[in-house]
Amino acid sequence: FSGREVSLFMLLLKRAMDILGGLVGLLITGIALIFVAPAVKLESPGPLLFSQKRVGRNGRIFKIYKIRSMYQDAEERLAELQDQNEVDGPVFKMTNDPRITPAGRWLRKTSIDELPQLVNILKGDMSIVGPRPPLPKEVAQYSDWDWGRLAVRPGLTCYWQVSGRSNLSFDEWMRLDLKYIEEQGLWTDLRIIARTVGVVLRGDGAY
Repeated sequence: FSGREVSLFMLLLKRAMDILGGLVGLLITGIALIFVAPAVKLESPGPLLFSQKRVGRNGRIFKIYKIRSMYQDAEERLAELQDQNEVDGPVFKMTNDPRITPAGRWLRKTSIDELPQLVNILKGDMSIVGPRPPLPKEVAQYSDWDWGRLAVRPGLTCYWQVSGRSNLSFDEWMRLDLKYIEEQGLWTDLRIIARTVGVVLRGDGAY
């Protein structure tokens, strides 16, 4: 898979947007945490923030940050839930995942749990717009075609997030990410960001 060639100017402009958006977003995150932190900590023991290894551009591994939305033993319980997976492909999704805390369901519905990834954006691990960064165990099961989505820096939002998210099949998800790589550019990013606002407010496909 070969994506669209992007000029150095556009890459620099995208990075400038990421830095500005990341800084503004972190101010909002700080305010949100004042209200979110007590709910997360009181509801279940464990840290407020959660980190996890993800795969970035060209297969580079980095640590992603999130507000914790699951109970502490979530990874250990995954094996017993595998037969209830509701999506195809190498990913796991479950509408009523018992590993998610009540507060965590709201955090995921509003996407507030993703806000700490603004730190990843400032560090250069991620961008505001780009395919979501997968887990290493998911990438291990990728076809050559699926690997194409790792050709760009991963992001907070992309076509998948504004087109149904978890309601889409794995192949549709991959197709949308490759579509973004073909169409990437300033106006594409701005359109996706604008559509993301509405999707987040409605909580479409989030679980």
